[in-house]
Amino acid sequence: MDPELVALMEELRAIAKALKEREAGLGDEVKAAVDEQTKDLRAQALAAKERLDELTAASDDEAATAAIEAATAPIRAQLADAEKRAEDATKRADDAAVVAKRPVLTLADPAHRVATIRTPEEDLERRGGFANLGEFIGAIRFNPSDTRLPALHERAMAMGVGAAGGFFVPPEFAEMLTAITPQDAIVRPRATVIPAGESPDASISIPADDQSGAKGVYSGVTVVWTGEGGTKSETEPALRQIELNPHEVSAYTILSDKLLRNTAAAGPYVESKLRAAILASEDQAFISGTGVAQPLGFLGHASAINVVRAGAGLIGFADVVHMLSHLLKRGGSPVWIGNPTTLNQLMIMPSVLGQLIWMPSAREGVPSTLLGIPFIENERQPVLGTAGDLMLVNLEYYVIKDGAALTIDVSQHIRFLNNQSVIRAVWNVDGQPTMNTPLLLEDGATQQSPFVVLQ
Repeated sequence: MDPELVALMEELRAIAKALKEREAGLGDEVKAAVDEQTKDLRAQALAAKERLDELTAASDDEAATAAIEAATAPIRAQLADAEKRAEDATKRADDAAVVAKRPVLTLADPAHRVATIRTPEEDLERRGGFANLGEFIGAIRFNPSDTRLPALHERAMAMGVGAAGGFFVPPEFAEMLTAITPQDAIVRPRATVIPAGESPDASISIPADDQSGAKGVYSGVTVVWTGEGGTKSETEPALRQIELNPHEVSAYTILSDKLLRNTAAAGPYVESKLRAAILASEDQAFISGTGVAQPLGFLGHASAINVVRAGAGLIGFADVVHMLSHLLKRGGSPVWIGNPTTLNQLMIMPSVLGQLIWMPSAREGVPSTLLGIPFIENERQPVLGTAGDLMLVNLEYYVIKDGAALTIDVSQHIRFLNNQSVIRAVWNVDGQPTMNTPLLLEDGATQQSPFVVLQ
């Protein structure tokens, strides 16, 4: 037999073997169809078959030709099957690409059931290429070489959190972890929120009116009626600066490695735990934070008005009316917030005639409004009989500045002997009231505030 024919047959066998091993190693027909090395092997096989066919056709030895056909028949069948599977996989990949670009209705904000139009491709990009939060956290813990992670680590560093700051949480998962409804968080959904911006953790100063003392509603501007030819008054508004400097805050939770490997189960669990912790810690700081390495709360702030209750440890109708008269209602949507223990007084609050006026019957549930304003139970404020157990607030006058994006990291070292991992979430935020004192109304005597606190 012609030595060149023998060499071509051996080459074809080697290519067929290499192609089979490459496809098996990829483990996915769609991946194999677009894999450059696999495509190169198919091209080599095609070239070898064509050359073998040319030499066979030119040969006058019929017995040799038959032997070559018999020897190469299994290889030809294998290569033909590979070509067919590659063609089918390529078609499926093309179809999937078309579907991925087809706009569909997506819940952009699950908490508020707000929908938007996104393609599956865009949704996958917003998830950083991960199917769910559990897969993302599992990759950090068990597969740090995952090709999807470096970009998220670089993004976190670009956001100013440093090389050890963990991994930037893809937008879709960050929204899940910080999604808010009025029942979950009190302050953030009603406050004035300034987004992170291009320099997320840089201090920011915003101008605000100085309405302290006698400056009142006009912030120091004096209005004088002057006749024709009269001397005009020289006035200048009183302004001040509010400085916001996002502070770093972190939350962590511990999961067993067994649960963490079950990404479908770990994702919702971690989301619910961290989400509750993030929202609760923010609310606590916005309400009663000291302003030292954390937001400055409105409870105890100089702009708040403290109403002294008529009876020690009690809440009466006169108290809530007195609080309402001091509320600054301009803009926003005021709410009552009260510790659950205040229901002991509110639900049996009598009128001047001794009649129950907030809870007239035991048939109904807890009323949703008090004097026409929504009432929210809040376990994050002082208990009944303590200053701040009941507050009436207009949270539009509280400003929040978000800092660097939420990042997540996972450590196996602290709980290594327990087969547990510590999941840490880090974010940056600051906040404070926009007013520096209560507002003196135009009558020159009455003061109002967006933060009215029962003492």
